[in-house]
Amino acid sequence: MTFRALGKSGIQVSAVALGCMSLGTDRVRARRILERALELGVTLFDTADLYDHGVNEEIVGEVLGGARGVRGAGDARDRVVIATKVGNRWRANGPGWDWDPSAAWILQEVHESLRRLKLDCIDLYQLHGGTMDDPAEETVRAFERLQHEGSIRAWGISSIRPNVVRRFAALADNGAARLTSEMVQYSMLDRRPEEEILQTAAHAGLGVLVRGSVANGLLAGKPPLGKPAAAYLELSAAEVQAAQDSLRSVAGSDQAMSAAAIRYCLSHPAVTAVVAGASSVSQVEANVAAASAPPLTEAEIGALRASVRALKYTNHR
Repeated sequence: MTFRALGKSGIQVSAVALGCMSLGTDRVRARRILERALELGVTLFDTADLYDHGVNEEIVGEVLGGARGVRGAGDARDRVVIATKVGNRWRANGPGWDWDPSAAWILQEVHESLRRLKLDCIDLYQLHGGTMDDPAEETVRAFERLQHEGSIRAWGISSIRPNVVRRFAALADNGAARLTSEMVQYSMLDRRPEEEILQTAAHAGLGVLVRGSVANGLLAGKPPLGKPAAAYLELSAAEVQAAQDSLRSVAGSDQAMSAAAIRYCLSHPAVTAVVAGASSVSQVEANVAAASAPPLTEAEIGALRASVRALKYTNHR
């Protein structure tokens, strides 16, 4: 496993992280996945208060949180970085949730996440979304307060909106506690972040955490079913198939496609780590294989990019 600096936070993370949303609620299976990831050198684990009404945080805390109090043991748990997110609140009397980036909610919910994760301090606390209508100054002050109080080590934002990322990066740059990271959906099928977000992150010195690297399984060999006109975002089934064929050619086999898709994302100089989900031990093993594989060559990257048209963001709010 290779490790990279997360922005200017001083935190080191594994190049391949485990996205915990796919763990499910079977605690025995989830423990196997988490422990196998640790064995393979994964140190960054990403969850959110929204996932399974907080149960996902509880599971991560049961396996990883309790061991965090003992430092210097020299094993993988000693290097674990736990990231979670805030900003969505479940409705008390009905299904669904509402967006709430207010300081009041952030300052309240952090204590619930700390309890579920069995932590005294969250390594990376991320705003789980963001719009141009948010009270961004208030939100930034809340994160800065938590960092000053020692409840969090660093904070970030998870957003696919270029204007939002640029706004938070500018506001945080003027504060006492800098924005550390940006999480964004990015893959060879969705190269929209290359247009602006990755440039903004690099200019601001942010770590970039990538989600969606295998595009809902399409870049791991899943057939592009569904409506032909919209197999993935604005791409047709034929376009997705062409990209799959190109990726399969670079990977060498269907089994190696997901690792090659992750390697594509890791090849961008602005990317810190790929947050890859897994619902089985074998998926963790396939994802982590990307970290030890040789980097893609310029020719391979060029061929992958040429195999699918580049999409554009249409809504920056």
